[in-house]
Amino acid sequence: MKKTGAQIVVDALKTFGVDTVFGYPGGNILPLYDELRKNKKTIRHILTSHEQGAAHAADGYARVSGKCGVCLATSGPGATNLVTGIATAYMDSSPVVFITANADVALIGRDAFQEADITGITIPITKNNYMVASVEEIADVLAEAFYVAQSGRPGPVLVDIPHDILCAKCDFNEIVPIEIKRAEIRGDIDLANRAIAESEKPVLLLGGGTKGARDEVIAFANKIKCPIVCTMMGLNTLPYDTENYYGMLGEFGNKTANDAIAASDLVIAVGVRFSDRILQRGLASKKLIHIDIDRAEIGKNVTPVIAIEGDAGEVLCRLTASEKNWYKKKRESSSPFFEKLSKAFPDAIVVTEVGEHQVRCAAEFEFTKDNLFVTPGGFGTMGFGLGAAIGAAVANPGRRVLHIAGDGSFRMNFNELATVSANNLSITTILFDNAKLAMVENWQKSDFGGKTYSSNLPQSVDYLKLASAFGIKAQELDVDFENLETGIYRVKE
Repeated sequence: MKKTGAQIVVDALKTFGVDTVFGYPGGNILPLYDELRKNKKTIRHILTSHEQGAAHAADGYARVSGKCGVCLATSGPGATNLVTGIATAYMDSSPVVFITANADVALIGRDAFQEADITGITIPITKNNYMVASVEEIADVLAEAFYVAQSGRPGPVLVDIPHDILCAKCDFNEIVPIEIKRAEIRGDIDLANRAIAESEKPVLLLGGGTKGARDEVIAFANKIKCPIVCTMMGLNTLPYDTENYYGMLGEFGNKTANDAIAASDLVIAVGVRFSDRILQRGLASKKLIHIDIDRAEIGKNVTPVIAIEGDAGEVLCRLTASEKNWYKKKRESSSPFFEKLSKAFPDAIVVTEVGEHQVRCAAEFEFTKDNLFVTPGGFGTMGFGLGAAIGAAVANPGRRVLHIAGDGSFRMNFNELATVSANNLSITTILFDNAKLAMVENWQKSDFGGKTYSSNLPQSVDYLKLASAFGIKAQELDVDFENLETGIYRVKE
């Protein structure tokens, strides 16, 4: 049976279980959109206000659903508007397949209207990317793209399809998905177990690679009973009230977490990439066991004494340990604001933007086992939160989404309020409105003799009226946190 390239793409999406895509149409991708129109009862398309918002929404959808996110954009500026969102997904290991269109094959390389070498542009920020050269390739390329995005350490993949290939026809029968298998464990488990047994003051350090291994982390933590700390991306692997859990370490972390690292004689790091934000705390000089599914991360920023490549859950199941209950410090208490907010949203998906509000939330929000935490930790993308909250709300329509934002980040992509309103999404935004880029101002004051420049924002924006213009409920935040509904609540600081 002959099918067009666009029909094959839609068939592929169905085969891979995709029921929702995020995107923004344009000239060269219209053949695919016409097929989506014909299949709108099977695949829901969420039209965002900007391609960057679509990228962040697909990312947020992937992080909370456990499925691969899908994002569509047309050629040229449509594709390049995805770049920040692709990089964000790449740094935080989020599985998203980005499908872009391009100019006709004969026009590529000739400065055609809205032509861009998006595969060349995104080489450093994707696990892999593809320029489809013929309609016959589409099925195999998409099968490989979904496999690469979700296997091993997850991440974004881009598939660029020229306009005339979307229109071309070929004989087509079916798409066969590539089976995703567990990564093979490489490393000396026995040596790791001996090092753990011989240590007197071990610390368990959890990174973003542990979020899919919560049960195994809890089981190992209950055996070893040593201090447990985490990176920002590892937050919410364990509930706030877990015994011996001291929360986030690093530049913006808790003192007790950093002190535990300083006093330790062995750090068992699981799913951690050792960014500069945590290496400032002396980790590089510590005796380390590094467990990671991504071979490229092992030895990249620190040199472990023992390296184990493999799935976090499977490796933890093979580690043995006796109780090492050596650290008895009391963890700092949360601020009253975030303590109250935590109690008001004990089962919400918590999504942040980037800035002072983000690090306060990371350090002080009392996450329960029923919370999920979505934040752009690796790339630090201002403007991420509202798009990601949209993806989270679409993935979990019956669940509350708490979006915590500073006015600096919120200003970057507030156009996505139109998407929230159009789709009647259940998102509660707490907006810290202090008319400044607070973290930037703090750095300027500490590093440049107290002098600040361009970190103050115009105070002429009334965010409550702005939200109302989009048909969204907006008001000042009251002291009562118990009855916060969908809408925007402003906190003046």
